[in-house]
Amino acid sequence: MKRFEELFAPHLDAAYNLARWLTGNDSAAHDVVQESALRALRFAHRFVDGNAKAWFLTIVRNESYTWLKASAGRHWVAFDDEPGENEAAMSHSQTPELLAIHTENAALIQQALCALPPAFREVIILKELEDLAYKDIALVVDIPIGTVMSRLARARAMLKLELLKLHAHE
Repeated sequence: MKRFEELFAPHLDAAYNLARWLTGNDSAAHDVVQESALRALRFAHRFVDGNAKAWFLTIVRNESYTWLKASAGRHWVAFDDEPGENEAAMSHSQTPELLAIHTENAALIQQALCALPPAFREVIILKELEDLAYKDIALVVDIPIGTVMSRLARARAMLKLELLKLHAHE
């Protein structure tokens, strides 16, 4: 248990973030992270050396895709249990106008990311949101590092196109 707390507990937020983006569902993301944490705890003895975050996120990724396969055909509705929990607190320097622009931009980026195929979405999430190195993304996604770089370049181009499409519809 102590080994788990030292190696993997610091990465629970990153695990939730990845699961949320891959499943597209808050409740599912919590379930995926819980199942992933149990697996990491059960198989912690197999982790010998290397990047604990990448090892744990590999489990989360696999569990997310397992959840997606199992839930194919089901429709999920996400309910925000605590409204305002994820909203940024307004500081003295944030005017309501700036906060509205930031919120609108974040929503557009989220919408554009969701439009990307999962293989491209996951590399963007792992690189840009979780700040993993290319070699660690290669471990998590189980592809060569060159493929990570080319997939990331394509994902960024696709994201740019999605954002342009969304901006054009405003």
